[in-house]
Amino acid sequence: MSRAIFVHEYGGPEVLRLEERELPPPGPGEVRVAHRAIGLNFIDTYQRSGLYKVPLPFVAGNEAAGDVVAVGEGVTDVRVGDRVCYQSPVGAYAEERNIPAAKLAPIPDGISYETAAAVTLKGVTAYYLLHETWKVKPGESVLVHAAAGGVGSLLVPWAKHLGATVLGTAGSARKVEQARALGADHVIDYTVEDFPRRVRELTGGRGVDVVYDGVGRATFEGSLDSLRPRGLLVSYGNASGPVSIPSLVVLAEKGSLYLTRPTTATYMGTPEQLRTAAAAVFDAVARGVLEVRVNQRYALADAAEAHRALEARQTTGSTVLLP
Repeated sequence: MSRAIFVHEYGGPEVLRLEERELPPPGPGEVRVAHRAIGLNFIDTYQRSGLYKVPLPFVAGNEAAGDVVAVGEGVTDVRVGDRVCYQSPVGAYAEERNIPAAKLAPIPDGISYETAAAVTLKGVTAYYLLHETWKVKPGESVLVHAAAGGVGSLLVPWAKHLGATVLGTAGSARKVEQARALGADHVIDYTVEDFPRRVRELTGGRGVDVVYDGVGRATFEGSLDSLRPRGLLVSYGNASGPVSIPSLVVLAEKGSLYLTRPTTATYMGTPEQLRTAAAAVFDAVARGVLEVRVNQRYALADAAEAHRALEARQTTGSTVLLP
């Protein structure tokens, strides 16, 4: 028997329930992973609340790191004892689980379980946002919302490493300082400043080439107003609520803008894509381009408390659950 956090009905953090279960042996193409650390991400709250529908009941969570302890029929590229991580599918809030081997990436020597659990999903997201959704080039300008948060704290230094001028936003004086420490050229406290106006000032009236917006409803209009003509708004999250557009004409009126809503599922659709991205993330960590800051740790049993802190914007960097 092992323990896992189940969701039997959509709702607030209180619907997260710690229960015991007995796992069957891994099926064909599957392995069993004993988790050593589990990542906490905003997508976990979207699935728990029902914003993103997952068939009920389900075990919460999307990201973890651990050891392979059993291998099913037909698995040839993963062995018992391998250190592995993953960033999907749902089911990570557990002491152990069965998972398709194709969903796993190896953890290199020198990378801890906590680091892997904290950075895989957010790091893979940062990788495709910076290298595929918009290929950041030297001399370009980018705006990163929630620059001290989980994905933002990776986007800022990585974009800076790629040669961009990085503008960030944050929601408190403390988070402004954290974003500056990550390497942002300019950081705007959007609770006291009109961030689109400040972005225009900092870019000589031009606007930025691309906005990375994981906040959603609260920043969407301002993000559009921060772009140069034909710039791209990358809306990759909904921390303040989902976004809706009453008319596409708004994109024309604001400068023939582009808008995309990328997902990890479409960018990391094959094992090769996932492992390439994960390898790039771990390489960036090893070279010091990215610093993984695990600023909060909770016991698995306290997953509801962790969700409350995340949704209240009380966390910085990354948070892990420990089985």
